[in-house]
Amino acid sequence: MQAYYQDFLIRDWQPSDRTVASQLIRSVLAEYRLCCEPDGADWDVLNIEEAYWAKGGEFWVVEQRGTLVGTAAYYPVPRGEKAVEIRKMYLQPAARGHGLGRYLLQALEHRIAEQGFCQIWIETASVLAEAVTLYERNGYQPSSGVETARCDRVYTKFLTVLSPLE
Repeated sequence: MQAYYQDFLIRDWQPSDRTVASQLIRSVLAEYRLCCEPDGADWDVLNIEEAYWAKGGEFWVVEQRGTLVGTAAYYPVPRGEKAVEIRKMYLQPAARGHGLGRYLLQALEHRIAEQGFCQIWIETASVLAEAVTLYERNGYQPSSGVETARCDRVYTKFLTVLSPLE
């Protein structure tokens, strides 16, 4: 993946991004008074190759003028049918308010549909009000079955499967 949105570069995660991406996620969680769980819900951030790539998922980072300012990812999950979970969609405060979150969500949805998946799950916390609004405005429906301790909401959306781009 490589795409531009305004002056943001969205690209595939690289091993050299491991520490910075992890620190970015930790700082956004702290901003909302949520705990980072490196041995639990955030294990995947330190193990992208195993948690995402080996499962057929993707992990993207967002740069602005050479600085990492965001992350977005998905991987297949066993709940639902042909389902994935969108994970680790975080933006630094300076990257918010530009439509980047909506762009990332739509880019993830397009990529997920291209890969033949037809259902998306997202877990979030009510305190992440901007995220909740983003998901609800983009057709995600409240569901049940929260699996992550710091989350209290789960959403799902069904997609139309797309043919891969030639």
